[in-house]
Amino acid sequence: MDNALSVKAEKEEEQKEEEHTVTPFEENLQMLLQLKMTSADQFDNLEKHTQWGIEFVEKYTKFVKERSEIEVSYAKQIRNLSKKYQPKKNSREEEESKYTFCRAFFTTLNELNDYAGQHEVIAENLTSQIITELMRYLQELKTERKSHFQDGRKAQQYIESSWKQLESSKRRFERDCKEADRAQQYFERMDADINVTKADVEKARQQAQMRHQMASDSKSEYSSYLQKFNQEQNDHYYTIIPNIFQKLQDMEEKRIERIGVCMKTFAEVDRQVLPIVGKCLDGMTTAAELIEAKTDSKQVVEAYKSGFEPPGDVEFEDYGQAMKRTVSENSLSNSKDSKEKPAGKSKTKLWPFIKNKNKGSGPEDFSHLPPEQRRKKLQGKIDDLNKDIHKEMDQRDALTKMKDVYLKNPQMGDPASVDPRLSEIAQNIDKLQAEVQKFEGWLAEVEERMPSKSDTHRRSGLYEAQSTTTVTNNCAQDRERPLSSPDGSYTEEQNSETQVKANINPTTIPTTAPDFDEDFDDDDTLPTIGTCKALYPFEGHNEGTIAVAEGELLYVIEDDKGDGWTRVRRNEEEEGYVPTSYIEVNLEPNAKGAMTYI
Repeated sequence: MDNALSVKAEKEEEQKEEEHTVTPFEENLQMLLQLKMTSADQFDNLEKHTQWGIEFVEKYTKFVKERSEIEVSYAKQIRNLSKKYQPKKNSREEEESKYTFCRAFFTTLNELNDYAGQHEVIAENLTSQIITELMRYLQELKTERKSHFQDGRKAQQYIESSWKQLESSKRRFERDCKEADRAQQYFERMDADINVTKADVEKARQQAQMRHQMASDSKSEYSSYLQKFNQEQNDHYYTIIPNIFQKLQDMEEKRIERIGVCMKTFAEVDRQVLPIVGKCLDGMTTAAELIEAKTDSKQVVEAYKSGFEPPGDVEFEDYGQAMKRTVSENSLSNSKDSKEKPAGKSKTKLWPFIKNKNKGSGPEDFSHLPPEQRRKKLQGKIDDLNKDIHKEMDQRDALTKMKDVYLKNPQMGDPASVDPRLSEIAQNIDKLQAEVQKFEGWLAEVEERMPSKSDTHRRSGLYEAQSTTTVTNNCAQDRERPLSSPDGSYTEEQNSETQVKANINPTTIPTTAPDFDEDFDDDDTLPTIGTCKALYPFEGHNEGTIAVAEGELLYVIEDDKGDGWTRVRRNEEEEGYVPTSYIEVNLEPNAKGAMTYI
């Protein structure tokens, strides 16, 4: 019977529990649970946003790094371009440097090189002021972000643990209260039942008292946990979490400000080099403005001015007589160099159109050059020799002072040790002074023979019969001379010089110059019939001859016809006659009349 009553009472309690409505306390707990979940969601959102912020900083750093690499590559290409077109150390570039437009171009190249240097400065500043700083800041940012979210997770875990303790104590208090009510009801039913013994009633009473005591203890424990949780929850949502959020906000604002500073620096790096870049461009502009066309054209005139007088008028001749013209004394086509040619074969060219067949360095006195060019070369040579003399004199003075010091202070050195060098310098000075006198003599000769600027009249008119006879005789005499000066003049000194050369060399130049065919200037190229090697140097001053150096290899295009001259070719443009006795000829086996001359 007692068991039946107990089961019935439990069923009634279960029904009451099912019909129990949600209390305000339970509603508050549900709100707290929702707030906890919301806080966790905010942490997830902030974590995603701050991670995106770090990725943006990395992306901007990569952008600046690529810009720096572009600046370095561009500067390198500009420097290589400037270096490629810089003047080389040769006579050609030195010749070009006298023109204003060439100097302007060289200045532009130098300014362009400085311009490339400014792009290197941009790359260096981008690396030092932005890339390096952002790389270091990224490490600090990642460390700070990690620390803040670790603090947030710890606070979240702590409040969740405290919430679980509170809920556990609340359930225990609720369970103890229900047990105490059941025990109290059971005691009251047992006490009202007359059929129950006093021992059972006393037992039920003690059980009810024990349950009430347990409920009271659970209530105290739950109250303590609740008070503790409320305090922790208040600290969590009003102090800890706001502080963490504030730190994350400060971190994010600092990141944004740092990006702004870097972007400003990005622009300032370019702005800092603008003044120097402007100076480079101003230098290019100034160099371009200094170009003077008239000055350059005058340089060309001075460089190639020959000093010859214009040739005289060509006179009318009968068809059967050789054509001739009056000439100036300094003309390239001087009558002294002319040779009698059969009628109808004359192809004499006016001096501006005569090809220079002596393309080498030429003789020492520059007699292969026109008068004006020869004068300039001689003057330049004299200036160079005077400079060498001054250098030698400076060395002599220095050694003389050193010798005086040694004489006064023998312990510093032997005075006699300087004498060999002084003797050598004295000999060098004597040689240089002799060279200067030699070149000055040639220069005086050229200046005497050059026409004065006031002599501008032209020689014209017809030659008389006596004049014609004289010219013919002069031409015949010229053919008998082994050598003559390029301008057609002949002196006893040159004749004696030729005789000395003839005595020195084992062989001599033929006494009669070959009757060079005027077809020599035709475009038809003669075939090669063999090769030859120059045994001795030959200057080749006469028209139709070619200068050769000792040991030089040439092609033979026309064999010696018995006049002592062989026609040779150096290249497609240089060919002429050389004395057969000056060369060793090797004709090809299938060539006509093949044989070897030594």
